[in-house]
Amino acid sequence: MNILETKNAPGAIGPYSQGYEVNGFVFTSGQIPVDPASGEIPAGIAAQAEQSCKNVGAILAAAGTGFHQVFKTTCFLADMGDFAAFNEVYAKFFASKPARSCVAVKELPKGVLCEIEAIAAK
Repeated sequence: MNILETKNAPGAIGPYSQGYEVNGFVFTSGQIPVDPASGEIPAGIAAQAEQSCKNVGAILAAAGTGFHQVFKTTCFLADMGDFAAFNEVYAKFFASKPARSCVAVKELPKGVLCEIEAIAAK
């Protein structure tokens, strides 16, 4: 097992890691849309979805893999009304169309609109 850590994605805000590599698989923690350089959260679902995807990508890159190797994601939305706009951005990053669950939740950390976690092959 190998704990993943990169400065190109936001640091964990609790007792967990950004991700793990185990037996040739990479598991990312849920990534909210915090810009790792500034700590800022962009406004609106499209910008937030893009930043969350970039954060997932940074962890995948730190593990030596990428979006094309992702086979499962779990996505959390604060409002299912954002589903179509979220999908537009998501599709640009996850072009290989991994299996996915997408659910609306009551609230996300820091009041963000979305969170994405991924499982990838190495």
